[in-house]
Amino acid sequence: MSEVKKIATREAYGNALAEFGEAYPNMVVLDADLAAATKTGVFKKKYPERHIDCGIAESNMMGIAAGLSLVGKIPVASTFAMFAAGRAFEQVRNSIGYPHLNVKIGATHAGITVGEDGASHQCNEDIALMRAIPGMTILNPSDAVEARACVKAALDFEGPVYMRFGRAAVPVINDRDDYHFEIGKGEVLREGSDVTIVATGIMVNSALEAAEKLAAQGVSAEVINICTIKPLDVELLVKSAKKTGKVVTAEEHSVIGGLGGAVCEALSENCPVPVCRIGIGDVFGESGSAGALLVKYGLDGEGVYQKVMEFVK
Repeated sequence: MSEVKKIATREAYGNALAEFGEAYPNMVVLDADLAAATKTGVFKKKYPERHIDCGIAESNMMGIAAGLSLVGKIPVASTFAMFAAGRAFEQVRNSIGYPHLNVKIGATHAGITVGEDGASHQCNEDIALMRAIPGMTILNPSDAVEARACVKAALDFEGPVYMRFGRAAVPVINDRDDYHFEIGKGEVLREGSDVTIVATGIMVNSALEAAEKLAAQGVSAEVINICTIKPLDVELLVKSAKKTGKVVTAEEHSVIGGLGGAVCEALSENCPVPVCRIGIGDVFGESGSAGALLVKYGLDGEGVYQKVMEFVK
């Protein structure tokens, strides 16, 4: 059996910026002294005159991005998720969200898989923070193929967009001819009748692995990839929930305010069914390898399988 190809979504993000640089001559990429880590250095090497290193001053970087958007540029502001959503929240809210400016935020190193950097850098709250900003679009790709598609879609979209990327290499699951990405639309990756697993980001792969294990136990799981956290594809979720009667959400993020919260809000208003949220509990992260942390917090395929089995029983 051939080994599954693995690529970090931050790698795909950096490559996509460089790839689309010619097609979008008004794109300017900003970084906060982390170009090597966020991979915007790939764009910088190709278009040095269109890359601005703002130094370790993330809040100021968001202000600069806001100003650039007002003179017709498409600014892409990049840094770690902890700093983009956390440290610079006020500037993102007031300088970008409030006037609804055409700024794209590339937030890398999100979630527990930042690994050894520990709790201070493992941002498990960024989706919750960005969801609360009116008019903010949030994209959380599941693999490198989807990450590239997200960058293209964000550049074509008019308005603020928060893109979430990871540090660790993850399996490529969307490398197929019929793959299509559209902001605001989810995708059924596997049909099922007993339970719906709604996953986002790297948890889509875990959900697919869990579905295989569930099938072996006679449980038919429908797997939905939700890349766009906001606006949420409520129509697709309701359709699946009506069919299966049980919904599980899976995210590499706090269970508070992220995908789980968004799905619960949507279903409680449109199709009340039992929901089980899988993600990081009301705790901070800890240092360790990405793989070990996924296992510890029950976010690997086996962990998702065990939780879904317990839920459906």
